[in-house]
This record gives sequence, C-alpha cells and structure tokens, in this order.
Amino acid sequence: MNIKKVVLPAAGLGTRLLPITKETPKEMLPIYIRGENGNRYLKPVLQVIFEQLYKNNFREFIFIVGRNKRAIEDHFTIDNDFIKTLYEKNKSELAKEMEKFYNKIEESSLIFVNQPDPKGFGDSILKVKSIIEEEFLVHAGDTYIKSSGDTSIKKVIESHNKYKSEITFASKIVNNPKDYGIVTKGNELENNIFNVNKVIEKPDNPETNLAIMPIYIFSPNIFEALEEINSGVNKEIQLTDGIQNIINKKLQVNTVVLNKNDVQLDIGNPENFWEAIKLSYNW
Repeated sequence: MNIKKVVLPAAGLGTRLLPITKETPKEMLPIYIRGENGNRYLKPVLQVIFEQLYKNNFREFIFIVGRNKRAIEDHFTIDNDFIKTLYEKNKSELAKEMEKFYNKIEESSLIFVNQPDPKGFGDSILKVKSIIEEEFLVHAGDTYIKSSGDTSIKKVIESHNKYKSEITFASKIVNNPKDYGIVTKGNELENNIFNVNKVIEKPDNPETNLAIMPIYIFSPNIFEALEEINSGVNKEIQLTDGIQNIINKKLQVNTVVLNKNDVQLDIGNPENFWEAIKLSYNW
C-alpha cells in the first residue's frame, strides 16, 4: 500500500527546556544542516524532518500543535514579502534557501490539528482519528534520525509493505534505555527486522537496550487500541500502551532495527540539544 499521510506531533510543553520553550516550541529549535551548496544552515528540527519526509515522497502532512505553538504554523506559511526583503538586502543565498523550503510547502498539503491539553503522545494521535481512514506514518517532531543514504524512513516503509503488519516502527540499541520506550524482540523475520513481543515506556529496570525510535507506521486500528487503554503517569495516554494493546490482540507488530551508525538527534532536554548542535555542526 502507498502510505501517503504523515502525522507530526509537536504539541508537547517542552518543560525540560524551559524557559526558552515558553514561547518557542522545542520543535522550532535549530540544528545545523548543510545545503546543496555545502554551506551550513541553522534550521528548525521540525523543518529538517519535514524536508526529509518530503525527500521520501510524502506530500500530505498533519501537524499536531497546541497552545504557544503558533510559531510552527507561521514558519510553514509561505512569506513572499520576506523573500523579497532578503533579496533587497543582498541576502540572495539565504533567499534561495528559503525559496527551496517554500517550494516544498507549495507542493504539499499541510493541516494543523490542535491538541489543547498535552495529554501524551497517544492522545496526540487520537486527535487525527476523524481525518485518517488509511495507514499512516507518524514521526515525532523533535527527533531527527540521520542515516547513511537517508534510508531510515524507507526501511520502515519497505518492511511494513512486505510483511503487512498492523504496526511497524524503527528501533535502535542505546546506552541509556531508561530514557526510552523499550522493545522486547520476538522472531527475526530477516536481517534487523523482528516481530515485537512487548513494549514498555521508560521502565525503571529495562529488560533490553533496544529502544523505540519515533518513526512509526500504523493501521487505523491504533485509534481503537488507544481508546481502550487507561491513562498512565500524569494522566497521559502513552503511545507505547496502545502498541502493546495491539500486541495483546495477537496482531502483528514489527520493528526495524536501525544501523548502529545511524544517529538520532533528540532535542528533548538541554544535554541532548547541545549534543545535537555539536554533532550536526560537524556533519
């Protein structure tokens, strides 16, 4: 099946990055990316993810936003007057870089859905139930995954189409599994593709060091699975609990284990944000 729609959750409060995230969404914090001309540009991580998905032939984007997230919609709104101003100030290189971004927006369909109260990753997915009837991809708005040949998203899509699973998501071996949703693998279907027996969100005593990376493909059954679960810590609906509910129903859930050299830039806390800046600058 040709998966067309992408959901980009970007409604979290970003409390670990306060006070900057009081007015600036964490998804709008920058990392370095090299342009086609080889020069470095500071781009919001959400723009980098959008452009990576665009490169993978996605054109239908649904952004989940909340209060104080107006900057996201503003950034993804074409501003020709701004381009004109850049040219007038002899900033043609930057103007051309922005024009490339705006051309991608022009060729895409963008929808912004409101999540007024940040009740968890799972709740953000439920917000799109009324507008999605087919399989769809979810990519967290604050984590960019750089892989050799830019293949991480492609691998997840190809595996999902091949094995016709209910859910397929990316995963990776990490050194600090307590900070992630953790995966217990089942049968190996082929090299680095496994059935999933169990997922659990940020366990105190992780059974494995295989962590969920926030690239997922879901069937619409995820909506019912999320509605059936109870809210957890801080009354949030965890996406991992919804995935586990699908597993409990004996439906197939698979994971694609990314290469050890693939790098995830998660800007969710100050330490990770600083690491993302350093790593991306040296690419």
